[in-house]
Amino acid sequence: MHLFPASTETQVTLANWRTSPFNQWAFQHVREVVPSADIAHNPANVFALESVPADFSGLSLDRDGQSIDLQGYLEQTATDGFVVLHKGRIVCEHYRNDMTSTTPHILMSVSKSMLGLLAGILIDKHILDDTKQVTVYLPELADTAYAGATIRHLLDMRAGIEFDEDYLITSGPIIDYRKATNWNPPEPGDKPSDLRSFFESLKTSDGPHGGRFHYVSPNTDMLAWVIERAAGQRYADLMSEHLWQPMGAGTSAYITVDRLGAPRAAGGMCVTTRDLARVGQLLSNNGRHGETQVVPQAWINDLETGGDRDTWQAGDFVDHFPGLDIRYRSKWYALHEQDPILFCLGIHGQYLFVDRINDIVVAKHSSRGTPLEDADEQLTIQAVLAIRDLLT
Repeated sequence: MHLFPASTETQVTLANWRTSPFNQWAFQHVREVVPSADIAHNPANVFALESVPADFSGLSLDRDGQSIDLQGYLEQTATDGFVVLHKGRIVCEHYRNDMTSTTPHILMSVSKSMLGLLAGILIDKHILDDTKQVTVYLPELADTAYAGATIRHLLDMRAGIEFDEDYLITSGPIIDYRKATNWNPPEPGDKPSDLRSFFESLKTSDGPHGGRFHYVSPNTDMLAWVIERAAGQRYADLMSEHLWQPMGAGTSAYITVDRLGAPRAAGGMCVTTRDLARVGQLLSNNGRHGETQVVPQAWINDLETGGDRDTWQAGDFVDHFPGLDIRYRSKWYALHEQDPILFCLGIHGQYLFVDRINDIVVAKHSSRGTPLEDADEQLTIQAVLAIRDLLT
């Protein structure tokens, strides 16, 4: 995409934007590929980040029996943006692939965790009720597999919806889902689709609501629709009003939308790495920015302690994190180590880690070629723990 126009073999399109090497450019230019809605920040209320670089030369990680330093880790995990905060100050910051501190980059499923924070705010304001069933807000879905599911079931990925979240398959409902979100081009003969009509096609259950942890991305897009219905506003405007502006974001974010304007809350939010770190610092500050309580502290406490270990152990992701004590609550993961760490992750290497006890935040954007890579996920957790040891 550096030629004007780009040659055919290097052109980023809707058909290739999530594959390597095209994603290295596309993940920083998503709004040029997929329609989007702006999530405005408030230039008069920016949480200033002081830069006080720390010495990370002593950091050493073990990858397949070989020792690598921080720079090696960033290169080997296709990092585009990397920010570490300690006590609210930037102690480490790196960018690659032409990314800068002001470049929005796609969050993939870290977008789900942003919805989890917004949901907590709206529940606290009595705009949303997580004990109610989905069909209270969306009665048009009474004949789907979502009948009987509560908002809490969707928040915790415990709705019994039959859906195969396999990012590498080339046919089936997940491809229909991507077309509905505007992330895949329609094929010849396809009728125009959208998220809301896609939800109506999910009619089969694969177990009871409230059962095991079962990762289904459409559940989060469904919650965005519920939130819009409950509040009577667009999701992007709600995110701006209740989270992005009051937390002191440095730049506006944006989110991809389908052909009718429905947001891809499950993966389409795009933010700078500094603003991703600001979200982490907000949680480390127990939900406060200055004198404003943005996210209820009780909600953040519940993210850390409210997940169910048994449902995680019976769920979809336990094999990705062998030997780790992890729970899932309201779109966030909690790693229970000596000090608990809240985190969220997205495919192709997007991460946010928050250690509230030690006031450490690690934010990472990447353009890894593969969606999931267990070795990278485990190496990243190793890196975060090593950073904590170094800083404390």
